[in-house]
Amino acid sequence: MDNRSEVPYGTLDLMVLKTLDALSPLHGYGIARRIEQVAKGSLELNQGTIYPALWRLEQRAWISSKWGVSDNNRRARFYSITAAGRRQLAAEAENWSRTVAMVNRLLEGEA
Repeated sequence: MDNRSEVPYGTLDLMVLKTLDALSPLHGYGIARRIEQVAKGSLELNQGTIYPALWRLEQRAWISSKWGVSDNNRRARFYSITAAGRRQLAAEAENWSRTVAMVNRLLEGEA
């Protein structure tokens, strides 16, 4: 049985911003692998998931990018979180914590 799951709606931006806050700069492949590593195999990201998210975050000015050379000597775009991205990360993390607490209350029957 495959225990990997889809990215919960609305959480990929939060995961990318948090990863870049901790480890920037990283290229898209590195971001995806780090998120998978932290998820301990329960999540799988592909190019069709990570790169549209990176484009969207860059369009919102929450991340920036520069071309560089990866560890295997390939040209790659490296992403970093911006000050606006850090503010967004804080807001999304707070919202996520409230959402998780609410769902936990519902599941525990305290609603």
